[in-house]
Amino acid sequence: MASSKASKSAAVRARLDHPVIDGDGHWLEPIPIFLDYLRDVAGATVVDKFVKRAKDTTWYDLPPEERMRRRLHRPTWWGEPANTLDRATAMVPRLFYERLDDFGIDFCVLYTSLGLFFVSNPDEEIRRAVSRAVNRMNADMFKPYAHRITPAAVVPVHTPDEAIEEATYAVRELGLKVAMIANHVRRPVPAFAREGAPPTEVRTYVDSLAFESAYDYDPFWRRCADLKVAVTAHSGSMGTHWRESVWSFTYNHIGHFANASHAFAKALILGGVTHRFPQLRFAFLEGGVGWACNLVTDLVGHWERRRRAAMEAQTRPTNLDRGELERLFREYGGRVYEDKMDELFRCINLAEPFTSAEEATERAYRQERFDDFGAVPVGSGDELRRHFAERFFFGCEADDPMTAWAFDRHGHHRLRPIFSSDVGHFDVTDMSEVLEEAWELVEHGLIGDGDFRDFVFANPVRLHTALNPNFFKGTVVEDAVATV
Repeated sequence: MASSKASKSAAVRARLDHPVIDGDGHWLEPIPIFLDYLRDVAGATVVDKFVKRAKDTTWYDLPPEERMRRRLHRPTWWGEPANTLDRATAMVPRLFYERLDDFGIDFCVLYTSLGLFFVSNPDEEIRRAVSRAVNRMNADMFKPYAHRITPAAVVPVHTPDEAIEEATYAVRELGLKVAMIANHVRRPVPAFAREGAPPTEVRTYVDSLAFESAYDYDPFWRRCADLKVAVTAHSGSMGTHWRESVWSFTYNHIGHFANASHAFAKALILGGVTHRFPQLRFAFLEGGVGWACNLVTDLVGHWERRRRAAMEAQTRPTNLDRGELERLFREYGGRVYEDKMDELFRCINLAEPFTSAEEATERAYRQERFDDFGAVPVGSGDELRRHFAERFFFGCEADDPMTAWAFDRHGHHRLRPIFSSDVGHFDVTDMSEVLEEAWELVEHGLIGDGDFRDFVFANPVRLHTALNPNFFKGTVVEDAVATV
């Protein structure tokens, strides 16, 4: 169902000499059809459990004072488009397919909506059954449109074993080509866990999978490499600390994808995953790229000060010249310093009060993990910056002006954003205007034509063909991809 009149986005596409690849579109799984798949995967009992969980209205049922007492955060509401044509488009694969030209999009990597809410569900039975059912459903319903749409697999990651099992099934049995994970798991702190305690009464921590995790996820990263899939992370942080507003969805929502991605990317670097598996590529979706510009700058700055060699040269307490420091205390501090000279040297560090330079140094050297960058074998800040830029890709929505930061040749952080329409969700009020909105980056002089080509075409190609050169084989963009 193409529009009778060409859209502004179609007009933008017509002036380009390259295709447009949507790196993160969404569809809205029709629940009654999904339940048939869930029943087939896990049986009627799990369907009943799913329905009961999905119908949870606790926040709405409680009086305001009880919401505040429990600190129940505002759930997502009105999160989908009310434009009638767009709502139908998001729910019907054939209509979505027929409107791609209206969107100015040649090829779409399509993501779940239902799976976003359940891939992190703490109930293993629901989490794994929903992931399997969504994957089967999406593979079946979009198979006729594979030359222009490919759905991403939902891969739960509460343990490496479940992640390996579902990723392997999705790729080898269903033929899916993209793995979508939650980039963290909220786990109970072992020291405070209580058997049978309500989840709201158990202290939790955020496990970002790649750094100080409860499990060794290397077997999963290795399986992703074997399956030749990019790892795309699509989870947020609403409901975690700092995002627990009882009343405001907006307070909880702003920046929550970026925060989750920031933690995951930092974990991948400091945990050494990107060095142990240099062939893997990771994409962080729906959070933009501004946070990444900040992170890569911070990582380089910390590497220059906090790697072991730098700390030993610059900040080791015993580097202090006691004789000279004592002289300066006497000369400029006077009697009040002179009278407490020995005490001053017994508590010389404010960060570790009441330790001498010798004690602080010796105590640090006793620690098994002394070097924060021990798993990051780079020889310079520039090498670390290049390493970050080569392995990471960032989903940026059409209306985000911060995308231009990724192309800033003066900021030492030229990164790889990928065009992400986010059609199907509340922030896109007209699907046919998304590409035109992204083109405003060029119209306003924020990026050039070559940057735009990277954004909407070359970068998503690089992400998905790094491990799988045949990713776009048999699609409408196959010939153009060969030029990248």
